[in-house]
Amino acid sequence: MVKHIIFFRLKAEAEGASKAENILKAKKMLEDLNGKIPGMLKMEVGTDFSGSDTSSDMCLYSEFESRDALKGYAQHPDHLAVIPFIKAIYEERRLIDYEV
Repeated sequence: MVKHIIFFRLKAEAEGASKAENILKAKKMLEDLNGKIPGMLKMEVGTDFSGSDTSSDMCLYSEFESRDALKGYAQHPDHLAVIPFIKAIYEERRLIDYEV
């Protein structure tokens, strides 16, 4: 199994909306991918409540059957449709992919 985790720090405002509004929109868009991507076992989006200087605003956690399934997700049209919005709202992104 492959775990794919991304941490985002979002812009205070982007796409005509506040950070809080964009988090909600991004969460819905990403979680709507559940059940649509072959080989994706799970996806969830968490939002930070600590508000610390070192925290991220949003985290994407997903699990895939294999590395090939993760590659398929990266190229899937439904995933590609979400990317422009996500790129427009974040100022920093950190990623880790690993096998268990």
